[in-house]
Amino acid sequence: MRIGVLTGGGDCPGLNAVIRAVVRKGVSVYGHEFVGFRDGWRGPLEGETMPLDIQAVRGILPRGGTILGSSRTNPIKIEGGVDRIKDNLASGGVDALIAIGGEDTLGVARQLSERGVKVVGVPKTIDNDLSGTDYTFGFDTAVNIATEAIDRLHTTAESHHRALICEVMGRHAGWIALHAGMAGGANVILIPEKPFDIDRVCEYVESRFRTRYSPIIVVAEGAHPVEGQMALQAGELDAFGHVRLGGIGEMLAKEIEKRTGKEARTTVLGHIQRGGTPTAFDRVLATRFGLQAIDAAHEGDFGTMVALRGTDIVRVSLDEATSELKTVPVQRYAEAEVFFG
Repeated sequence: MRIGVLTGGGDCPGLNAVIRAVVRKGVSVYGHEFVGFRDGWRGPLEGETMPLDIQAVRGILPRGGTILGSSRTNPIKIEGGVDRIKDNLASGGVDALIAIGGEDTLGVARQLSERGVKVVGVPKTIDNDLSGTDYTFGFDTAVNIATEAIDRLHTTAESHHRALICEVMGRHAGWIALHAGMAGGANVILIPEKPFDIDRVCEYVESRFRTRYSPIIVVAEGAHPVEGQMALQAGELDAFGHVRLGGIGEMLAKEIEKRTGKEARTTVLGHIQRGGTPTAFDRVLATRFGLQAIDAAHEGDFGTMVALRGTDIVRVSLDEATSELKTVPVQRYAEAEVFFG
C-alpha cells in the first residue's frame, strides 16, 4: 500500500517517534510506501506532501515537534473540503491515512472514515483528555516540564515571600495541573472541572504564609471561578470553535493581592510544555503506538485508533475514541485537596 501520514493540532513531544515507528516497520516488515502530508489536515486538503522513507526518519526519535508540521485546519468546515481530500488522496495514489492527533484531528478522521476514507488514528495530546486511552504521549513530558518549573518557583517564592502562580495548559481537562501540582507540592491546584472559590483560594494562601512558607498555586488555563466572583476575558475562536484561553493566572494574582495584601506573581508556561525532547516514557509509548498503527493499517482495520489500556496497546473505534473528553474525576481531585493550604 501507499500510506499517508499526518500530524494535526498542537505539536507534541513524541510525534516524531510515532512517524519513525510507522515508517520503519511499514517499509522493512510490510514493504509499504509512505508519503508525509504537511501541516495537519491542510496537507491532504491542498495536496502538500513530502517524501517519507527510512532515510527521512533517521535521527528524529529524540526530537520534539513534528517533521511533518502541524496546523489546526478543519476541512469539515471548508466547503467541499472532504471531497478535495478524497480527490487528492486518489490522485496521489494514497490507499490509506494514519492520522496522529488529539480530539479535533481524530474527530475529523472519524468523519472522513464515515465517508469512505481509510483511516487509522493515533492519540496525541499533552492534555491527556482522550477517553479511549489511559494515556496519550506528550502528557508525561508536559508534566515533567511543569513539575521542574514548580520546583524552581518554590525557592524564589520563599526568598521573596510571594505567592507564585504557575499557569499550565488544559482547556477542558486539568490533568497536567493535577499531576504537576501534586508532583511539585503545590499548595492549591485549580482545574476546569471544578469551579474555584476565590475566597477559599485566598484562605489557602494566607494559611501557607502563616507557616512561614510561600504558597505555590498551579492553575490550568481553562480553570474558572464560581459564577459571579471574577470577570473573565472572552477570547477569539479557532477553526474548531475553541476559545483561545490564557490570562487566568494573571487575574488570580491581582485578586490575591487585592484580597490578602500579599505580593503575587504569575508564570505562564505556555508552549514551553509542548517543546523540546520527549521523556523516555513518551518515546516508548509513541513508538509502540506507531508500531501498532501500521499493523492496523496493514490488516485493513480502519476506522480505529490505537490506545493504551493498562500496559497493552489495543484498538478502539474512532467513535469511542472521540465520543467524550476524559476529565479529572472528583475522587482524583479530592486526593490532591488533602495537601491544599
